[in-house]
Formats: sequence, structure tokens, C-alpha cells
Amino acid sequence: MSLIQPSGELSAKIKEELREPANPADIERDIGIIREWLSKQPHLPKDMDDARLRTFLRGCKFSLERVKQKLDMYYTMRNAVPEFFTDRDVSRPEMAEVLNVIHMPPLPGLTPNGCRVVMLRGTDKDIATPNVVESMKATLMIGDIRLAEESVGVAGDVYVLDASVATPTHFAKFTPALVKKFLICVQEAYPVKLKEVHVINVSPIVDTIVNFVKPFLKEKIRERIHIHSNIEDLYKYVPKAMLPSEYGGDAGSCKELNDAWRAKMGEYTAWFKEQEASKANESLRPGAPKTADELFGMDGTFRQLTID
Repeated sequence: MSLIQPSGELSAKIKEELREPANPADIERDIGIIREWLSKQPHLPKDMDDARLRTFLRGCKFSLERVKQKLDMYYTMRNAVPEFFTDRDVSRPEMAEVLNVIHMPPLPGLTPNGCRVVMLRGTDKDIATPNVVESMKATLMIGDIRLAEESVGVAGDVYVLDASVATPTHFAKFTPALVKKFLICVQEAYPVKLKEVHVINVSPIVDTIVNFVKPFLKEKIRERIHIHSNIEDLYKYVPKAMLPSEYGGDAGSCKELNDAWRAKMGEYTAWFKEQEASKANESLRPGAPKTADELFGMDGTFRQLTID
């Protein structure tokens, strides 16, 4: 699966939006500054490659302080939530099952303003509830791959969530603690600029789920959630042609796209295994170690997701 990268005028527009220096030497200088900072952090690994560092810089609009914060959280979350960052192997039965019943492919094309579109859909309303942790793990695996393979830089991400097969049973295992851990990972540890979330094929369950998730989202992201009563509304935001064939587009079927990403995830199996040791060592952190309570506020006051 190849991700089409922006070029020409679109690339120039994105670079301006991301405040990317015109001189490549300035980017290399910034990478050097971040590497020097990492070398002085006894609790953090030193293995971040240049491609991923460039993605962190772009995602943080070349704010060096923001990059430092993101990198610290990137490695901290690997230590704090090991269930998301271990056993990342698509050949494992648990992971294979998730990828069979949930399609989550980033689409190859770009929107007119340079955003990457990610689809998320279930395949059958009658399937058993998929393993929630494995589902979240797969999402973050794709995120790690994109850190390396978004080689030019995109303006942001657009998520399209198809709720057509969503049932109350499917969401019974989505505990508040687990959802909060996942969303902190996504929002604080990855250089993602979430531009829009679109929910299509809605049903009464959707409002309940959205209201359940909203408290864990940053306010600006809450305001970017769009609920669509018909697919034509989505086309106003995401060009029809770049969508999978199930939605009238030309990108191929969701299964074909998902299978291509499954293959790509398989190509990274050795890298994922190596990365299991690449995490923060809280015993070496200057000052106090970061605790679960500090990171997640796990005080036992979460309300449960109740769906009738």
C-alpha cells in the first residue's frame, strides 16, 4: 500500500501551513537539536530515526519544545500502557481476527487541502465483539508506520467512521479507562493533526457513543465531529472519487485496502518487536517518575458506557 504524497502547489501550501523551513538545512539543524536534547534525557531511548523526527517536527509545526513534549509522551506511553505496544504481530490469531472484522485503512489519496483520510468500519453486525485492546493496538501500529512513510508531510488527518454495523454489544467492552488511555496516546504521544471526524450510516447508538467519548477529547476536536444522515453530505468534505468502492469511490474495496495495510504491517514485524524495549525508564527520569494517576487520572470516578 503506497500513500500518495503531496507535490507541487499542494505541497507548498502544506509546508506553509506547517511552518516548514524553506531551506532543508534548517530542518536538519532542528533534527540535530532534538537529538542533542534526547542525548541528555537519561530516561528516554535514543533510537528515533530521521524520517520519524521529520514527521514529529511537521506535526508540531516545527516547535522544538512541542516536539520534545510529544517525544517524551511517545516513549512514556510505551512504558505506561504496555498492552498497546507489545505483541504487535499481525500473524497472531488475536490480531488477525481484529483485522478480519474491522477495516481501518488510511486511503492512498489526499483531499484537496492535503489531508489523509482514514476509514474505520466493521464488516458484520452479527460478529462477536472484537478484542478492544487488539483493535486499539492495530490503530497505533498503523500510526507508527505512517510516522516513517508520510515522507513529505500532510496537512492533517480526516477520519470517516461507518456506524452501519455498530451494535450495543460491540461497545460493551469499551471501558472509560481504556478509552481514555487510547485517546491520550493518540492526542499527546503522536504528532497527529486531526482535522475532521465524519460519522456516516448513523443509528440511535451513535449519539450515545459520541457523548461517551467527548469528555476524553480536546475541545477543538469535539467541535470537528460531523454526523451525516446520508453519504452525499460526506462528499462535501471528502471527494467521492478518493473513497473506497463501497462509498462510490475509485480507491478499491475496503477489504482490498485493509489487506494491503495488513501486509504492510507484516513487513514491519521485526521493527515492532525491536521497539518493545524502546520505552521510557521512569527510574531514570529527572525528578519524579510519571505515574498512572498523573497520566490518566484514574480515580475510579468514570461513568460506564450504558447503551439500551
